[in-house]
Amino acid sequence: MASGSRKKKKDKSSVLAAGAVLWRHNPTHNRIEIAVIHRPRYDDWSLPKGKLDPGETPAVAAAREIAEETGFVPRLGRHLIRVSYPLKDAKRKEVDYWSAEALHGAFAPNEECDQLLWLDIDKAFKKVSYNLDRRVIKTFTKAAIDVTTLLIVRHASAGSREDFIGDDTQRPLDATGRAQAEALLLHFLAFGVTDVHSADRVRCTQTVSPIADELRTDIIIEPTLTEEAYREDPKAAQQRLLELAKEPGTRVLCSQGGVIPHLTEWLAQRSGIPLPPAENEKASLWVLTLLDGYLITADYLASPMSGTALSTT
Repeated sequence: MASGSRKKKKDKSSVLAAGAVLWRHNPTHNRIEIAVIHRPRYDDWSLPKGKLDPGETPAVAAAREIAEETGFVPRLGRHLIRVSYPLKDAKRKEVDYWSAEALHGAFAPNEECDQLLWLDIDKAFKKVSYNLDRRVIKTFTKAAIDVTTLLIVRHASAGSREDFIGDDTQRPLDATGRAQAEALLLHFLAFGVTDVHSADRVRCTQTVSPIADELRTDIIIEPTLTEEAYREDPKAAQQRLLELAKEPGTRVLCSQGGVIPHLTEWLAQRSGIPLPPAENEKASLWVLTLLDGYLITADYLASPMSGTALSTT
């Protein structure tokens, strides 16, 4: 599904927030339910959301707010929509929403929410208090819900090839790159990464080593997904991408600037989906949602240290 390309950047005149349509499989019936929460401060029913903390990106904020308000650990998937509405002080509030599967947890009443209901989509649509939330739910239903998510990240900053003495495959991250890798960790956790893959380059493996360490798992080396291997045999890289897209869990793959734009464009053309604008900067992230190996949506997140830029299909 494509709804046109949209690029989001931080607007200093706006209050930024993030949330999600939190969903789960009904434990006893073969259907999907979504969570709606009651906020006693406003006496309303809404989707979980909250303001970004200073320096926080929307995706990380969405995962944090969901966990805080509902007690459930989420796994973000596709970006749904950004909604905007006026505030009393002449500013606007802009809220990015994701689809998010509830992995585990339990609700407990808290300062912000005193009730949580798991409802069928139609009932949730009627229960929420605001038309903006209904718009978000409607967007949620426009594409397949239970899909595979694959993350593709370009390696973080590793200085200059010309300034490095020795085998370039061994060039490590620089200080900025190490900070970017640590910042990416929160994003990988927000999207529920379960498995870690990397091209055979030190700067690539170091970019994803924080999430591999967090998960206590090995990094799976992908020899077909280096720049040199891609130039020699692009079909092998394409085939490997499709294999990863059909694997269970949520996988992150780290590769290089000479590979990622070509692979994502090939996958998009194969699936009939236009890609959003993307600078493909170092430490940037593609969030691809797929069904049976075909692209459903593609979201581009800039480096987590370069602001809150977000481009989506």
